[in-house]
Amino acid sequence: MGADEVPLDDKAKRMRDLLSSFYSPESAMSTATDSANHASPDDINSNSFDPDHYMNIMVHKSNLEGLLQRHVEMAAEIKNLDTDLQMLVYENYNKFISATDTIKRMKSNISGMETNMEQLLEKIMSVQSRSDTVNTSLFDKREHIEKLHRTCNLLRKVQFIYDLPDRLNKCIKSEAYADAVRFYTGAMPILKAYGDSSFQDCKIASEEAMATIVKNLQGKLFSDSESIQKRAEAAVLLKQLEFPVDNLKAKLLEKLDQSLTDIQLKPEEIKDVSVEHTSSGSAHEASIHEFVEAVRAFRVIFPDSEEQLVSLAKDLVTKNFAIAEEYVQTRICAADLLGVLRVIWNDVLLLDEVLQEAALSDHSLEAAKVVVMSYVKSAFSHLLQDISDSLLKVLKKDGMGEYSLEGALDASSKAVLQGGMDILLEFRKLLDHDSGVLVRLRDLTIDLVQEGIQDFFKQLEDHFLLFSGRKNSSAFKYHGLVEGAQGDKAFPGLVLVLAQLSAFIEQTVIPKITEEIATSFSGGSVRGYEYGPAFVPGEICRKFRSAGEKFLHLYVNERTQRISFLLKKRFTTPNWFKHKEPREVHMFVDLLLQELEAIGTEVKQILPQGKRKHRRTDSNGSTASSRSNPLREEKLSRTNTQKARSQLLETHLAKLFKQKVEIFTKVEYTQESVVTTIVKLSLKSLQEFVRLQTFNRSGFQQVQLDIQFLRIPLREIVEDEAAIDFLLDEVIVATAERCLDPIPLEPPILDKLIQTKLAKSKEQNAIPS
Repeated sequence: MGADEVPLDDKAKRMRDLLSSFYSPESAMSTATDSANHASPDDINSNSFDPDHYMNIMVHKSNLEGLLQRHVEMAAEIKNLDTDLQMLVYENYNKFISATDTIKRMKSNISGMETNMEQLLEKIMSVQSRSDTVNTSLFDKREHIEKLHRTCNLLRKVQFIYDLPDRLNKCIKSEAYADAVRFYTGAMPILKAYGDSSFQDCKIASEEAMATIVKNLQGKLFSDSESIQKRAEAAVLLKQLEFPVDNLKAKLLEKLDQSLTDIQLKPEEIKDVSVEHTSSGSAHEASIHEFVEAVRAFRVIFPDSEEQLVSLAKDLVTKNFAIAEEYVQTRICAADLLGVLRVIWNDVLLLDEVLQEAALSDHSLEAAKVVVMSYVKSAFSHLLQDISDSLLKVLKKDGMGEYSLEGALDASSKAVLQGGMDILLEFRKLLDHDSGVLVRLRDLTIDLVQEGIQDFFKQLEDHFLLFSGRKNSSAFKYHGLVEGAQGDKAFPGLVLVLAQLSAFIEQTVIPKITEEIATSFSGGSVRGYEYGPAFVPGEICRKFRSAGEKFLHLYVNERTQRISFLLKKRFTTPNWFKHKEPREVHMFVDLLLQELEAIGTEVKQILPQGKRKHRRTDSNGSTASSRSNPLREEKLSRTNTQKARSQLLETHLAKLFKQKVEIFTKVEYTQESVVTTIVKLSLKSLQEFVRLQTFNRSGFQQVQLDIQFLRIPLREIVEDEAAIDFLLDEVIVATAERCLDPIPLEPPILDKLIQTKLAKSKEQNAIPS
C-alpha cells in the first residue's frame, strides 16, 4: 500500500488475495511466497500457516467457550468467502460473454471495409489524372489572361494619373480636401517614377492643384472661425502631404487653450446645464466632443504633445470644478449639484478616452471632494441664516403694534426642525445617486454630513449667545438691529424666545435628527479625528440644555433689573424723613404692575402654563412674617415708640420658632415660575432699598399702604403665594426697622385708601383708550 492508504482489515485482505489468485495465479503465488518469508506460522491467512501450531495456541489461550465461539466465527467466514467468490465468478462470467459478443460484431462490420477503401482510392486517382489534363490544356490561356489583367490594371492607373488634375480641381471646388490628399498620395509612387518623362504635364498640373489645396488647408488651420476639429483635420492632411507642421505646434496649442473658454461651464448657464436635454446642455456636449476630437487629432499630429494636452485637460476640469464650487455657495438644491457634477463627470470620461495618462478620474475625485464639502457647508450656512432671519422677526412689529414673540418662536422652531430634516433629505439624494463620482465619495459625504450637523448646532448656539448679548457681538451683522432703538424693548423677549427654542431643540429636534442620521447616514469614518468629532447628540443636548437655562435666567435678570431701576428711583428720590401723611397709593405701584403685566404678556406667548405650588389656603405654617402680624394686630393699641421697638425685638425672637418658607427655587419653563421668580427678586431688591432709607411715621405708613395694595394683584400672577406674602411682610418689617416712629395705619383707614385706589383704577380701565 502507499503511505497515505488506509490499512485494510482481514476480510478485505482475503478478498484481494482471492481476486489476485483468480486473475493471476503466478503473481499470487509469488506474493504468497514473499509474504510467507515474513508471516508467522499462526497467521491463518498466510501460506506458512500451521494448523497444529495454531490449535495449540488457541487451546492454551482460550477456554471451551472461546473455542466454540471461534469455531462459529470461522464457519461464518468460510461461508461468506465461498459466497463472495461465487458471486465474483458469476459477474466476471457475464463480462466475458459481453466482450465476446462485442468482438463478433466488430468482425462482421469490418469484413467489407477493405473492398470499399480500394474503390475509393481508384476514384481519387482518376480525379487527379483528369485535373492534371485540364491544367495542362488551359495553361497557355491562363497566362494570357493574367497578362491582359496586368495590362488593364496598368492602363487604369495611367488613366487615373491623366485624370488626377481634374479630380483634384473638383475636390478643390467641393472642398473635399481629404479625398484630394488621398488621391494625390496614391499617385505619388507613379509620379515619382515617371513624373519627369511620361507624366510630366500631369505632375505639373497636379502639383499646382495641390499647392492650392495646401494653401487652403493652411488657411483653415489658422482661421479663428473654424472649429478646433476642422483645424486638426487640416493639420492631419498637411502632415500626410509631408508639409512641415512642427512649427505650427505652439500656435495650435494656443488655439486649443483658447477654446477652453467655450467649454467651461458658465455661471449663467449652470442651471440650464443641470437639467437634462436642454439646449445649453446640448451645446456644451457638442463643444466637449469637438474638443476631444481635436485632442485625438493633435496626438496623431504631434505624438510628443502628451504633456501639454494633459495639462490642458486638467486645467479644464479644475476650472469647471472651481466654477461648481463657486456655484454651490449660492442657495441650490441637491438636484442642481447632481446636474453640474454629472456634466463635469461626463467631460472627464470623454477626456479619459483620449488621455488615459492624465488620470483625470483621480484628479476629479479630489476636486469633487472640495465641491461636496463646500455644498454641505453652504447648505448648513443657509439654514443658519434662515433661523437667524426667523429670530429677527421678534424685532419687527405686527399690525397691532406689538412684538410678535409667538410668531418668532413658531417660525424659528419650524426653521430648525423642518429645515434640518429638509437639508438631510437633500443630502440623502447625494447618497442615493448611483453613478459618477459621488459613488466613490459616499463615505466621505456621510462624514461631512455628520461633522456638518455637529458644527451647525455649535454655530447655532454661538448665534443664540450673540443674539442674547452673552458674547461680544461687534462683528455680528445683526448687531445694529439688536442694540438699536427698538432693541431695548425687544431684547428681553428675544432672550425668552431663545430659551424656549433651546429647550425645543434639546427635546424635539435633536432626537429626530439623531434618528434620521442613524437611518440614512450610518457608516463613513473615512476622515480622521483631526477634522473634528462626528455627530454626538448627547453633547449637543447638553449644550442647549445649559444654554436654555442661561437664557431663562438672563431674561429673569433683565426684567428684574428694569423693575429694580424703577424701585430704586422711587425710594431714592423723596425725603422719607419728612414724608407727608399718605393720601393714596403711590404711582410707582401702577408702574410696577404694568411692568409685571408686560412680563406676563411675554411669557404667555412663549412658555406653557404650569401649576401653582403653594396656595395660601394649602399652607401648613404661618405664611406671613413673624414681624408683620404683631405690627398689624398689637401695635394698633400702643401709642408710643418705645413699645413699638420692644415689639420688634419680640418678633425677632419669635421668627426663630416659625416655619421656614422657601423663597428662591429653580426657575422652570413655565409662565408662573418665571413671573414668580421675577417678583421675588424684585421684592428682595425693594427690601434692600428700604434698608438704605430712614422713614418717619408717614413714610412708614405710605410703604405699608403700597405693599398692602400689592398683595392681591401679586397673588393672582404668582405660583408661590406664601413666599410672596413673606417677602411683602419682610419689606414692611424692614421699613419699620428703619422708621423712627413705626406706628402703622389703622385697618379701617388702610382699607378705605385701598378701596379708593381700586375704584379709581376701575374707572380708568372703563374709559376707552
